Amino acid sequence: MSDVSRSYGGVTVLGDVSLSVSPGVTAVVGPNGSGKSTLLGILAGVTEPTTGEVSHGGADARKPIGYLPQRVPFRDGFTARETLAFYGRLVDADPDAALERVGLADAAGKRVESLSGGMRRLLGIAQALLGDPPVAVLDEPASGLDPTMRERAFRTATERAPEGTAVVISSHNLELVEAHADHLVVLDRGRVAAAGPLDRLRVDYDAESVDELYRAATGREGETEAESAASVDGDERETDDSVHVTGVSDR
Repeated sequence: MSDVSRSYGGVTVLGDVSLSVSPGVTAVVGPNGSGKSTLLGILAGVTEPTTGEVSHGGADARKPIGYLPQRVPFRDGFTARETLAFYGRLVDADPDAALERVGLADAAGKRVESLSGGMRRLLGIAQALLGDPPVAVLDEPASGLDPTMRERAFRTATERAPEGTAVVISSHNLELVEAHADHLVVLDRGRVAAAGPLDRLRVDYDAESVDELYRAATGREGETEAESAASVDGDERETDDSVHVTGVSDR
């Protein structure tokens, strides 16, 4: 991704963002309105940048990228297995193996509308990872869940990284980022405030934790990441709810 910007109705949501994504877990953090969902949508190919270029590796893969939006539009009336079977036919993937991978094997026969919020998020993660894409872009996979299910969803989403997958994941939970991320991108008002390997950024900002690093990078030393969301002017526009996947930066 090189010099990417995105505007909605003349309002710039992302400005001149340049990033490279590599195998491992890259966490994208920032207050509400900082452009996280827009950035992930552009990485996943569901949102067109206003300016700039996005390129990706792994184009020869049957499914070059997997994408989990904040709201997954699964259709009611279908079981978890039937839902994944539909997507699995597109990439010749086994729905039962995918359910087992995210811990939903016992829920295979349950209808989507009867699943809890956490189980639906796990089903969304399973859908995004079908076909073993070399890149997985996951927008707030742990959002709205209780602490136990947040940890489970986040861990499930990031377990693919040791297999060589580049996992890009947005989150407001800095404790989970601390536990699982290899690289960090800090967004603030649509621009990259800090980006790079997490260990290097800790040294650069003389920070003992991701929370300290976040506050130092954004100039909000007196606030936590969640508290600073309220101080951001404007409101990040929603990208569309499509689950089509076409491209990602891997340069």
